[in-house]
Amino acid sequence: MRIASVASVLLMTASGVGHAMVTGVEEGIGRVHPFQGMPEQERPTGGDGLNFLVVGTDGRDKITPAEKRKYHLGGAPCHCTDTLMLVHLSAGRDRASVVSLPRDSYAEVPAHKDEATGRQRPRHAVKLNAAYAEGGPGLTVRTVEHMTGVHIDHYLEVDFTSFMRSVDAVGGVDICTVRPLKDSYTGLDLPAGKATLNGGQALQYVRSRHIDGSADLGRMQRQQRFLASLIHKVTSSGVLLNPVRFRQVAEAMLTSVRADSDFTADDLVDLGQAMRGFTPASSEFLSVPLAREGVRLPGGGTTVRWDPVAAEKVFRALRDDKPLTAPKKAASGPRPTVVDVPPDQIRVRVDNGTDRHGLAKAVAKALGSAGFVPTGVPADAPDGPHPKTLISYDPRWDRSAQTLAAALPGAELRKVPGQGPVLRVTAGQDYTGVHPVRAEEPTPGAPGIAAVTGDEAACP
Repeated sequence: MRIASVASVLLMTASGVGHAMVTGVEEGIGRVHPFQGMPEQERPTGGDGLNFLVVGTDGRDKITPAEKRKYHLGGAPCHCTDTLMLVHLSAGRDRASVVSLPRDSYAEVPAHKDEATGRQRPRHAVKLNAAYAEGGPGLTVRTVEHMTGVHIDHYLEVDFTSFMRSVDAVGGVDICTVRPLKDSYTGLDLPAGKATLNGGQALQYVRSRHIDGSADLGRMQRQQRFLASLIHKVTSSGVLLNPVRFRQVAEAMLTSVRADSDFTADDLVDLGQAMRGFTPASSEFLSVPLAREGVRLPGGGTTVRWDPVAAEKVFRALRDDKPLTAPKKAASGPRPTVVDVPPDQIRVRVDNGTDRHGLAKAVAKALGSAGFVPTGVPADAPDGPHPKTLISYDPRWDRSAQTLAAALPGAELRKVPGQGPVLRVTAGQDYTGVHPVRAEEPTPGAPGIAAVTGDEAACP
């Protein structure tokens, strides 16, 4: 009976019932015209696959006063883009690539008519999110196409209300974190571990940028992790195999969304059918690589600048319909433990606390292969033999010590006030090897293309 039920759903959708069921949803989508008046000869040429520019604004008109108080959504909206993502759906509809564009990116907007003043403005430098305030969706699309060389096929705009309703429509989304997350600005208070977030809590999670020093870059990585979990929830909950449920979820998601006029019911059905074969590993996420130095704007304010070489590799991959992540090799060892502090931010000195010749050097090499930064010359421990491996650390670097402890399971932790930022490992008789670790949030702006797949970003 279960097989027959699934087969009947597939037949209904294939025969056009799916199209009929979402036609009403299409009529409820708010429409914008971001491509109006854009000469095709001035736009990048289209490639294989489908490209969406997804922007998140801070619109909150339909949120209730109680929700505004509960989820810290007071204040006036800035009418700018809070989030920008370039989403590429492959021609084979078997891969979704999501590239986050920092809202504080240095951008040069083309000459345009300022929507606020009505005056014509020449080409000038701004932060990327200001393009929306000056020229709305149209100027935002023109600016992103100019910066990336990627032809945008569809434009989707999500505000606070549509985001919250979308999360509630799928029954909430699971988020995992290795440390508590608190942000007094958004009211986020998330304990370590796994939690199911409703729409308001999810909005707090993706908006928070005052959790630590990573600011907007850390926020983008959390947004990517949330999207990976949302894709997992939608593709694993049976929503896409039930036309009635699909319509309900699509209606809740799209009621407050604004889209270009060419985004139709056919596109909705195509997306639903394409995502049926999706797994978390079918999606990949990346923040556009950044240069080490930012740029100051002529009128004041600091922006981040894209790395011209690494960023171009990313956008070329999108234009050529190529994946951002390398093909995965078959797992041959233990699954990496997810940790808080990226190992490439942790310096470690290693001593040999045994009579095994060359052990300190071998441990330092193994830690280096796991991503840590060995420092100093490996030597024999001055305080005699150690039956257990010891990690000595300054309490100010306790989060780094926890990451190192995950790589050396069973090691003893010892606080040494005043030791400084370099952690010290004394390899003991119990040492058997280094366990692989993976940062929950990779180092923002790290050189190279450090894309992750959805199964790496979502809850294990």
